Amino acid sequence: MPSISANLNIMIKASEKASRGLIRDFGELEQLQVSIKGPSDFVTNADTKAEKIIIDELTRSRKNYSILSEESGSKKNKDIDNVWIIDPIDGTINFLHGVPHFAISIALKSNNEIVSGLIYDPIKDEMFYAEKNNGAYFNNKRIRVSKRKKMEDCLFASGEIDNENIKQKTNAKLSIRKSGSAALDMAYVASGRYDGYFQKNLNLWDIAAGIIIVKEAGGQVNDLNLKQNNNINIIASSSSINEKLLKNLINF
Repeated sequence: MPSISANLNIMIKASEKASRGLIRDFGELEQLQVSIKGPSDFVTNADTKAEKIIIDELTRSRKNYSILSEESGSKKNKDIDNVWIIDPIDGTINFLHGVPHFAISIALKSNNEIVSGLIYDPIKDEMFYAEKNNGAYFNNKRIRVSKRKKMEDCLFASGEIDNENIKQKTNAKLSIRKSGSAALDMAYVASGRYDGYFQKNLNLWDIAAGIIIVKEAGGQVNDLNLKQNNNINIIASSSSINEKLLKNLINF
């Protein structure tokens, strides 16, 4: 196992603890799918419970750090330079419909820079994490972005399929998937499963962990204003394909 900081260790423990409840709740969704009421309220409660577990675990060790979370919003504590950024279920709609593709996402922003990030898929037991200047890892094994250089050989992820933001300027037609989880899309870019990811109008908690993981895996992420919590446009890809991908995108 690579050497990790105390902060990342806290993030790992928080995600693992929250995952136990999510796995249990996800297993109960099958019965709720066929009920008259449906599972929406149940999923909202699962989201809220997971977030509380994560926040409790993080603040137990770092009580002065501030928090930005999907459900609870922004909370400024004594230390405003260090901020935990939390998404307890990234891919809520997948979770809602019983699709096993969602993740816990936790990042640490220090002095307006993402310095640690963790994305954990509890159903597949796949954990991606990274720290500044310490590399990116998948289940304790070092990962790097893909080395594919031909657009026709690449696979991209986005929610921007078939709209005006994609402009074909290369001979190859982009192969694009829409998975429903921005965090996992970023993690998959970092691990070479996808060659790139682009999306408009995201929240910071959707992509914060993915930013550092992609960068530490040798990828590129467009310049972002990390003081902005909403309406973020992101382009992340392997370094070998970045320039060609940018030529295919407009209005980003």
